[in-house]
Amino acid sequence: MAHILVLGAGLAGLTTAMLLADDGHRVTVLERDPAQPPPVAHAAVAWDDWRRHGVSQFRLPHFMLPRWWSLIRTHLPDVAGPLLSAGALPVNLLGALPEARRGALRADDSRFDTVTARRPVLEAVLAGAAEAVGVTLRRGVAVTGLAIDRQPCAPHVTGVRTTGGGTAPADLVVDCGGRRSALGAWLSAAGAHPPIEQREDSGFRYYARHFRSRSGLLPAVLTSLLHHYDSLSVLTLPGDNDTWSVVLTTSGRDRALRPLRDPDRWYAALARYPLAAHWADGEPISGVDVMAGIEDRYRRLVVDGRPVATGVVPVGDACACTNPSLGRGASMALIQAVLLRDLLRETDPRDHHTFARRFDEATTQTIEPLYRATLWYDRHRLAELDADAAGRPYRPADPRWRAGAALFAASLADPELTRAHTALASFIATPDEVFAVPGVLDRALALGGDADRYPLPGPSRAELLGTLE
Repeated sequence: MAHILVLGAGLAGLTTAMLLADDGHRVTVLERDPAQPPPVAHAAVAWDDWRRHGVSQFRLPHFMLPRWWSLIRTHLPDVAGPLLSAGALPVNLLGALPEARRGALRADDSRFDTVTARRPVLEAVLAGAAEAVGVTLRRGVAVTGLAIDRQPCAPHVTGVRTTGGGTAPADLVVDCGGRRSALGAWLSAAGAHPPIEQREDSGFRYYARHFRSRSGLLPAVLTSLLHHYDSLSVLTLPGDNDTWSVVLTTSGRDRALRPLRDPDRWYAALARYPLAAHWADGEPISGVDVMAGIEDRYRRLVVDGRPVATGVVPVGDACACTNPSLGRGASMALIQAVLLRDLLRETDPRDHHTFARRFDEATTQTIEPLYRATLWYDRHRLAELDADAAGRPYRPADPRWRAGAALFAASLADPELTRAHTALASFIATPDEVFAVPGVLDRALALGGDADRYPLPGPSRAELLGTLE
């Protein structure tokens, strides 16, 4: 069994720490933010009282996909009870849709089950669950660099340096530092060969608000949680303890829509979308939170078959981070954490180079395709939004994009295709898997191939801009 340091007590860090501790490893989590979460029994007050200044998206909307919940139930089943006790919301993404669209529910529709909550509530519960399985959480400990044993082939990480000149030793360091991970800079300072880092601005801009129910009822779900319109997308996300959030997502280059940061204009714009307008019928518990400058990034620590350093691995957003509007980050992090746990079962981390290469191979085979597929989708949607702003149609040559658009349009009238589309949104199936089912592609093209580019009711760009004026 190894002594493992996990950097960061976010969703990725806590779930990774629990998986490794459950396997008998001695796990310590180092978190730079000093603030302690509220007790699990009072996790709902985390929204009002807990601040995590090191996590820019801490109070922004979150939604946990069925893929994440399936992994939690399989690998961390003891987390389910505390989440539900804290007010997390059980929801079935298919069952929430109108019956006229999905038809009668079936036994296998349970694959669309999930449990979701706001980020502070999720973290408070996961922190309590981690400590319950023996994870040591040290808050207020900022990591400033890596402790290195210089080897002929590549530096070997033996721990981390912390503020005040201290050192925390470890057999393995797992970087779960999220989007702000400084691992690249730390490796450079240690004299390592630069890792592979592909990064660019995701290009989206988000205008989000949280609400609390005045009646104890949540807004009715009238369509998929993510719905696209001319010039923007709308996210309607149920949450814990009678709360929910709404996000309007635009291209970051669309300056004409930046008045959405004003609450009155934000409300006026949302009111133009019949399937989402009623989501503003609640008590606002946040202002209009604006998020931009989010990077897409993929990082590998093996270059040309050789590790740039051993004794350290990135997990979650420290490895692969994407546009958050698809909500895949927590699921991808948990998938990778399971890969790490399984690798530690069969490979001794003291076999430094073998362990580093095998973790890179597992990540490349499993996580990178998910990252690339998400990036592909984002690039098409961003190009579509930019075309809307320029007043021209978006007609890419990529047949996969046209097939995806046809599938959504057809899913509005066909229960089988509703399930196919919901499987994609739930992150439990890939487009290749969905369209490999006999008849799905042909039926999607037959029913949705000639549909309007935006089949849901909503304003044109000119009408939207008129509303904002």
